[in-house]
Amino acid sequence: MSQFLKFLLASTLGVFIAGILMSVFGIIIVAQIANEEKKGKPVKENTVLHIKLDNAIPELTDNVERDMYSWNVDQVLGLNDLLYTLETAGKDDRIKGIFLEVDQLQGGFATARILRNALDEFQANDKFIISHSKFYSQGAYYLSSVADEVYVNPLGWIDFRGFSSETPFVKEMLDRLGIEMQVIWVGNYKSATEPFRRNSMSEESKEQVREYLTDYYNLFLEDISSNRPLSVEELRAIANEYISPDPQKALDRQLVDGIVYRDEVINSIKDSLGMEHDEKLYLMTLAEYFKSNPKKTDTKVKERIAVVYAEGTIVDGEGAEGSVGDIKYNKIFQKLRKDKKVKAVVLRINSGGGSAMASENMWRELMLLKESGKPVIVSMGNYAASGGYYIAAPADSIFAEPNTLTGSIGVFMMLPNMQELFNQHLGINFDTVKTAPMAVSLSPFYEMSQNERKILQSRTDNMYQVFLQRVADGRNMESIDSVHQIAQGRVWTGKRAQELGLVDELGDLGDAIDAAAAKVDLDSYRVVEYPKPKPPIVALMEQFSGGGAATKTAAAEKMLKRDFRELYSSYDFLRSVYSSKGLQMRTTVMVPFE
Repeated sequence: MSQFLKFLLASTLGVFIAGILMSVFGIIIVAQIANEEKKGKPVKENTVLHIKLDNAIPELTDNVERDMYSWNVDQVLGLNDLLYTLETAGKDDRIKGIFLEVDQLQGGFATARILRNALDEFQANDKFIISHSKFYSQGAYYLSSVADEVYVNPLGWIDFRGFSSETPFVKEMLDRLGIEMQVIWVGNYKSATEPFRRNSMSEESKEQVREYLTDYYNLFLEDISSNRPLSVEELRAIANEYISPDPQKALDRQLVDGIVYRDEVINSIKDSLGMEHDEKLYLMTLAEYFKSNPKKTDTKVKERIAVVYAEGTIVDGEGAEGSVGDIKYNKIFQKLRKDKKVKAVVLRINSGGGSAMASENMWRELMLLKESGKPVIVSMGNYAASGGYYIAAPADSIFAEPNTLTGSIGVFMMLPNMQELFNQHLGINFDTVKTAPMAVSLSPFYEMSQNERKILQSRTDNMYQVFLQRVADGRNMESIDSVHQIAQGRVWTGKRAQELGLVDELGDLGDAIDAAAAKVDLDSYRVVEYPKPKPPIVALMEQFSGGGAATKTAAAEKMLKRDFRELYSSYDFLRSVYSSKGLQMRTTVMVPFE
């Protein structure tokens, strides 16, 4: 017995000591990684920025979910910090140019256009931009066409064929499974639920998609034409003929300037810098340069303009990184309302909406913020639609990009009826005892009664009327009837939204910040950004230690997005609509722009 106790004590002590050592070792690793994060790569003479844009581009730096199966703790620069980095590099004599190597662009059209304009301004400082790729997606070519020289690999491919929008319809599949999606909606153009109640696009849906795709395409061609020796008509003909996959034909039609290998491009850059071919070209990523040249804050300036980034789906509760949780954001709005140093608030929206309740809760806090005497200016990114427009409506002024997608003023809700699936296909039957007529209402195991449908339709109609009133009040329109004429779930581009009075000005985030400063007569101020994303290493460790089904599901979705990029957008479209709970204000327009 005594021998057993000795072994037990020794084993327990060993496990305890091992645990301490592992914890210490883990802390040392984390500290080393964090320390490395603080160090910036030195900027040398003849430095060339290397831009690949492999990651998604958030609005706010590091406002993304981390992959628990990856130990990558690099910063994911947000759009505003990317712009700052390019502007700073443009004025840095040590930076001679940019080597663009973009295959696919993981961002929307508005984001791409803002970046493209920033690259154009970088060139204005008498600096070069050279582009090379094995495969140019349409988004990648759009961005790269700003370069002084555009090259493609001898076996490369340029995907230049015009825009389209594909929508997966699953009603017939659900019918075969014995599942009926019972849909309640308001708005002839509110197409988010069509995949569950139709087998094809409605005429209204086709009308609105055709309109904004045409606007998108025209702007896309005009921008490329401004940098390439090709007219809009010539570019349109190239897309119609789809000759771009052939590098030689792409060269003949002046889509590219040469067909070369990567090493040849590197040597060409070295030649322009007066370097020998056997010398090493010093390349820096945007993240590395940003780390070496961080933004400087003048702490002597007390007055502040707060920029709140609302990007991702609008959800109830706190919400994860990259989503807009009403509880988390209302805490921010409440803090800004009470902070006397904050003189104005700019709300940057890049969201297709989501929960109606969460949208309403944030609308209320934004109204209280305005009532406190602080102006609210909205800046729209790729999307500010449905619930995204709902929270924009009370703003003093709204700025949008010409190719922002906005509007989608409509409401819907869905409830599955799986009675046939369980009864006829699975042999499972349900019975019930109830104390009131509606005690088992809204159950997925029974078909919705006419009374239930009437109640839900009334609730949806009422919510739509509230939405119209919010817009009418916020935009100073004559009546909700005038809003209804341009609402009904219809999506508009920023340019058309301005013509309709849904947007005040076409401009970017910088324009919105300038407008906020002018509104409160501020000549000197500093910008503070919200929310405050956790440092990459902290976010990664929290995910790793948390584990659980939700984390594993998120990791599985990331792998699906990585390995099946073309299919993921359709999957995410259907998942987001199907998983919605309660009244929804969301748009699910899909415009591939990679």
